[in-house]
Amino acid sequence: MKKVFVTGATGFIGACLARELLELGCRVKVLVRRGSNRKNLSGMDVELSEGDLCDTESLARGITGCDTLFHVAADYRLWTRDPSSMYAVNVGGTRAVLEAALQKDVSRVVYTSSVGTLGNRGDGTPGTEDTPVSFSDMVGHYKKSKFLAEREAETFIERGLPLVIVNPSTPVGPYDIKPTPTGKIIVDVLNRKMPAYLDTGLNLIDVEDCAKGHILAALHGRIGQKYILGNENLTLRDIFALLADISGRPAPRVKLPYTPILIAAYVNEGIARLTGREPLIPLAGVQMAKKHMFFDSAKAVRELGLPRRPVRHALERAVEWFCSEGYAPWETSHPPAPVNP
Repeated sequence: MKKVFVTGATGFIGACLARELLELGCRVKVLVRRGSNRKNLSGMDVELSEGDLCDTESLARGITGCDTLFHVAADYRLWTRDPSSMYAVNVGGTRAVLEAALQKDVSRVVYTSSVGTLGNRGDGTPGTEDTPVSFSDMVGHYKKSKFLAEREAETFIERGLPLVIVNPSTPVGPYDIKPTPTGKIIVDVLNRKMPAYLDTGLNLIDVEDCAKGHILAALHGRIGQKYILGNENLTLRDIFALLADISGRPAPRVKLPYTPILIAAYVNEGIARLTGREPLIPLAGVQMAKKHMFFDSAKAVRELGLPRRPVRHALERAVEWFCSEGYAPWETSHPPAPVNP
């Protein structure tokens, strides 16, 4: 990789990926939308290419001269009043940027999908890249749009594009600027705004390990293959216990029954559609929580050499970053451990 084009570099995974690429000595060109928050790119020696995933000319212009594409950008929300905009970015944008890559004859493409597009029994058995899945298994517009986008990516593989798919699980760590839905959970715990929880589970990975997994996929991944970029399977209760130990804040103790919360989520969804305000209880989030989203990343470890540092370290760095950036107050009696750069 000599010169790479990265979409989504102003976001969580994408910004971390850009840093890792720069450390390897790559020249990095990033797609940025006009008026977007570029704080995550501050101080980084990257070439800015202004454009949009829905603007095919800007994509062709941006990818010109690059030998590798990392398509990380996505509209990641659990609720949107206008789902069509999410499909336009996640599905249409993927089609457009991969078409540009095909026309410009790039030598390698890494497409960032999600474990949400993969099969998962939900009973605690970790899903793999080969677990059966269908569109009917997708919950919410984000997962549906990413499922369709992954199918788009597969059509480009058939057309000869040298593409590898990575399926990140749930990255955690610093620079979660938006924050992501998972980052918001951490922030709510730090602000003592989450008194209760649902019985569910997630697979977590340090965001830097996730970024390195992208690069390893470009270097060693087999064209046409999928790789789960994940690490530790933890229940939500386990995650809260770690956050409590790291931050000194109390962990939520009350486990809520699923059905009443689902009903409340439907009510919240209806109100949100009328007001245009994000619901306090996103319906998609509650529906996803019905399954323990556990996954097995053995294939990425075996074929790519995916690094997997302890998730506690990633949570420590996330807590420190959120507090230092003002998302939550410091706990003076129990300050977070310093973040290692």
